[in-house]
Amino acid sequence: QVQLVESGGGLVQAGGSLRLSCATSGIVSINVMGWYRQAPGKQRELVATITKGGTTNYVDSVKGRVTISRDNAKNTVYLQMNSLKPEDTAVYYCNAVGRTSSWSREKMYWGQGTQVTVSS
Repeated sequence: QVQLVESGGGLVQAGGSLRLSCATSGIVSINVMGWYRQAPGKQRELVATITKGGTTNYVDSVKGRVTISRDNAKNTVYLQMNSLKPEDTAVYYCNAVGRTSSWSREKMYWGQGTQVTVSS
């Protein structure tokens, strides 16, 4: 059974920092991992992705403030967020693309989300 469990969300003042973690289980081969977010009344948007080899991609609005990293041995992805702004307030979702076995097809899996609230 595949599980993606996020942690690290919370309430922080503008200018503060948070570190999100997402621990996965049940996926034996993970290709791309990422973080998405969804603010109230808005569509879910990509925040950052990282490949198994460490290539990263960020949405322009977080570049220079956010760093995505992963521990392949632990199948865990992290999101270090600094200089947070009220507009970063959203539910943050972990995402992983991978296989549950060597003969299974690659699929996309999602965590349940963790709330990040940035007060002004």
